Amino acid sequence: MIMQSFLYRFIRTRVAPGLLWLCLALAAQAEEPGILVLGDSISAAYGMSLEEGWVALMARRLEEYRVINASISGETSEGALRRLPELLQQHSPRWVIIELGGNDGLRGYPIGRFRDNLETMVTLSRESGAGVILLPMEIPPNYGARYTRDFRDSYTLVARQTGALVGPFILEGIATNPELMQADGIHPAVAAQPMMLEKVLPTVIQALEGS
Repeated sequence: MIMQSFLYRFIRTRVAPGLLWLCLALAAQAEEPGILVLGDSISAAYGMSLEEGWVALMARRLEEYRVINASISGETSEGALRRLPELLQQHSPRWVIIELGGNDGLRGYPIGRFRDNLETMVTLSRESGAGVILLPMEIPPNYGARYTRDFRDSYTLVARQTGALVGPFILEGIATNPELMQADGIHPAVAAQPMMLEKVLPTVIQALEGS
């Protein structure tokens, strides 16, 4: 009986308040508007810790928002489209940032299918109540002038058809600077991550303030 009484007091005075705090914290987190980033290695902090990537830096700047980084290295528009419905249901974001296309372009993925995938992702996001920001990618010119042009135009065309916002090319002035790139010449280095954030952040803030 003494042990039972002790356990009761312990649970009431120590465990219960802790559980209450946890429940309140989870509830508060759930009420915070979310930003879902759906990208490839550029947003998945390839070659460094996640905390060093531009998405984590954005999360620290936008403390009042939940930033969910659902980016995967090597991701394509087709793979992201398969994952998106579950992510939308799980996180209910207010905004979705789509940074995809690099891997599609490098594989010579058909432009029409690429645009269809982007458009479907934007439509699904908007139907769930989220706004969408498209971050365009660029591919090398050796894929041919027509394919390169059509690839570049895909983002503005999809945005025009769906009402999505188009942000800047996140690697502008970075991809051509060896000092800001990793040894593979494809992925940005740690030093480039704050610069990438500064390119994207004005569009994100504009979107958040207008929502």
